[in-house]
Amino acid sequence: MTPGARVQAAIEILDRILDGGAAERELTVWARGSRYAGSKDRAAVRDHVFDALRTLRSSAWIGGEAEIAPGIARSIMAGRLIGEDVDVKSIFNGQGHAPEPISPPVDLGPAPDAVRLDMPDWLLPILRADLGSAAEHVALALRTRAPVFLRANIARITRQDLLAKLSEEGVAAEPDAASPTAIRLTGTPRGLTALPSFKDGLWELQDAGSQALVDRVPASPDARILDLCAGGGGKALALAARGPEQVFAHDADPARMRDLPARTARAGARISQITAPEGAAPFDGVVADVPCSGSGSWRRAPDAKWRLTEARLTELTQTQDAILDRAIALTRPGGWIAYMTCSILARENADRAAAALSRHRNVAIRDQWSSLPVDGGHDGFHVCLLKRES
Repeated sequence: MTPGARVQAAIEILDRILDGGAAERELTVWARGSRYAGSKDRAAVRDHVFDALRTLRSSAWIGGEAEIAPGIARSIMAGRLIGEDVDVKSIFNGQGHAPEPISPPVDLGPAPDAVRLDMPDWLLPILRADLGSAAEHVALALRTRAPVFLRANIARITRQDLLAKLSEEGVAAEPDAASPTAIRLTGTPRGLTALPSFKDGLWELQDAGSQALVDRVPASPDARILDLCAGGGGKALALAARGPEQVFAHDADPARMRDLPARTARAGARISQITAPEGAAPFDGVVADVPCSGSGSWRRAPDAKWRLTEARLTELTQTQDAILDRAIALTRPGGWIAYMTCSILARENADRAAAALSRHRNVAIRDQWSSLPVDGGHDGFHVCLLKRES
């Protein structure tokens, strides 16, 4: 595919996303229907789509569009390329499968803060109230691509030995200070899951901030630990590598855990999937990695930023309260609950822990830790470690 054809494909995908489609699904549908596109073409189209979504409002503004609406993907893509100092005429030339020529965009003047920072209007004041002077830095960081991190499976290999192994496989990488198991890829990672080191279960893809959350969980060797909202099982696998006696995984939607048996076998771990955790309770510790806005990881799923509404955020906090109540009930007296999110919003983080304390007089906060996404760094996360005292 020519550069112009890649941009045209991205425009068509972005139009479907603006019309309500999910980014990952629309990219998958396009790839399956475009057998002519090689791996480099698919990667380039994906990058165009995700870069546009990360900078949706500012790219639209540069492209002459004051509001986001279906049918303006051409303007958004043009604005994105103009913002990157790309010669738009050389891309929008109508040759082959390239986009048709485009008129110079209307100059809308200086962009409002929410547009410049690529934030929904309703959310920017909340972000500023929660993060203070850091809000603008975080918003700008969320406009950039996220680094790729691996978690060394320390049950099978040390981080240093894994770095040497990756070097032998031609992968540029370095240790990351966020976690003793974290490795940052410094090159352009492609085809990682085809590497022998992956097939041998020596590592998993996992953000360094997510690894740092698990590092703060008191997983003693004789502990029985439940991952209550396991999803794909990343945190359960990280816990199992540290060697607790028993790790259990549960999710309200068991289909989310469909890949966990294969991942567990590859890692040489032991994880028991259970459908009714109350039957195996009480647990020494419960990890509640709750559904959330995902605001700390919007670089990786940028369409989620534009789908979030204030009403949806309220629904999420209600779900988080219910899950935290359940986690407390599943924990033995003297045990712990690790409430986790990949959110940077106080109402999903510290506010939820405070609300739990008002409902449960037998629970106390032992520790809290948060991280913010920064350009070139890991994602934003929060963990509150609670103790059930009776």
